[in-house]
Amino acid sequence: MAQPYPPAQYPPQGVPAGPQKSFLAAWLLSLLLGFLAVDRFYLGKVGTGILKLVTFGGLGLWYLIDLILILAGAAKDKRGMPLQATRTHRRVAWGVTAGWVILGMIFGATTAGADESDADDEAAASEEDGAGSESEDEAEDKDQESSAQSEDEGEDSSGASEEEREEDPAPADEEAPSSEGEDLWFDDQYGAFDAVQEAGAGDSVISLPDAEGGIVVAEHQGASNFVLNVLDETNQSTGDLLVNTIGSYSGATAWGLTSFGEGVTLEITADGSWSVEIIPFSEAEAVPESGSGDGVYLHEGDAAVLEATHDGTSNFVVREGTDALFSSGLLINEIGSYSGSVPMQSGPSILAVEADGNWTLSVD
Repeated sequence: MAQPYPPAQYPPQGVPAGPQKSFLAAWLLSLLLGFLAVDRFYLGKVGTGILKLVTFGGLGLWYLIDLILILAGAAKDKRGMPLQATRTHRRVAWGVTAGWVILGMIFGATTAGADESDADDEAAASEEDGAGSESEDEAEDKDQESSAQSEDEGEDSSGASEEEREEDPAPADEEAPSSEGEDLWFDDQYGAFDAVQEAGAGDSVISLPDAEGGIVVAEHQGASNFVLNVLDETNQSTGDLLVNTIGSYSGATAWGLTSFGEGVTLEITADGSWSVEIIPFSEAEAVPESGSGDGVYLHEGDAAVLEATHDGTSNFVVREGTDALFSSGLLINEIGSYSGSVPMQSGPSILAVEADGNWTLSVD
């Protein structure tokens, strides 16, 4: 049987030489070393970088403006090129930056509180020294008066507290917070869009929705190679080789979960008729108990154990896409038949299955 040909690559057109600068690197340099203008040096803006360096980040104002521009996706390198994978990492970058600011405010408030406490202690010590100059007779008189007042106030307060306990009703149970909208992280991170449907025959290139990812449902009627490959704006592969098979095909794959760049077009290599539908992750169906071939599903339960089987002869891959910062999501990666159990994170999450045979999935 003939082997699949590698997907065709198209040379970039009208784009300056050199790779795009990374959004993640520019953001981290701006956040941690922005006062030293390291972010501007990284983007190739040496002149303004030197000016920012000697002014210590414009006394903080320039530092803040550059950081906001990067987080907003408006920053570009010296060639005018946008930063790579901006929309993929921007949501995480906003969250980490907000946490950084909050920690700074907490640290500042704690330090200020400690300084005020030291000042109060010094003032109290000064008052005690002044009070020590009073005569012993006056001190005894004050002690006796204070003792009598304390006894009277103690009796009054004990009676009042008993009356308050009788009159005040028990506090009502607080309502549990609502989980409504919990699955919206799919649309926030990858984008929400209307379904896109395309059909044709033979090789083609179609535009992807203005989003970072989604579900690609495809069918092919042919006898030779059928390849779906996601390309960026320079016609280079983003690493999302969704389908690479021979002959007829019917299945669903996840675009964007393992991408190394922003997908703009979908390259289709085919010798027969094909159809493609692209829908957002939020429209995925629940995880079924069994199926065959490729599929993309929605897991909404708690952290669990996934029991899986596969009777095919080629790759069997199961990947879980979550909103966790540091998670590879690769649950199973085997060739041929499989039977085993793996841990899953809590939902809502995306479960992408790649298989050439029949499979079963059981979430316990």
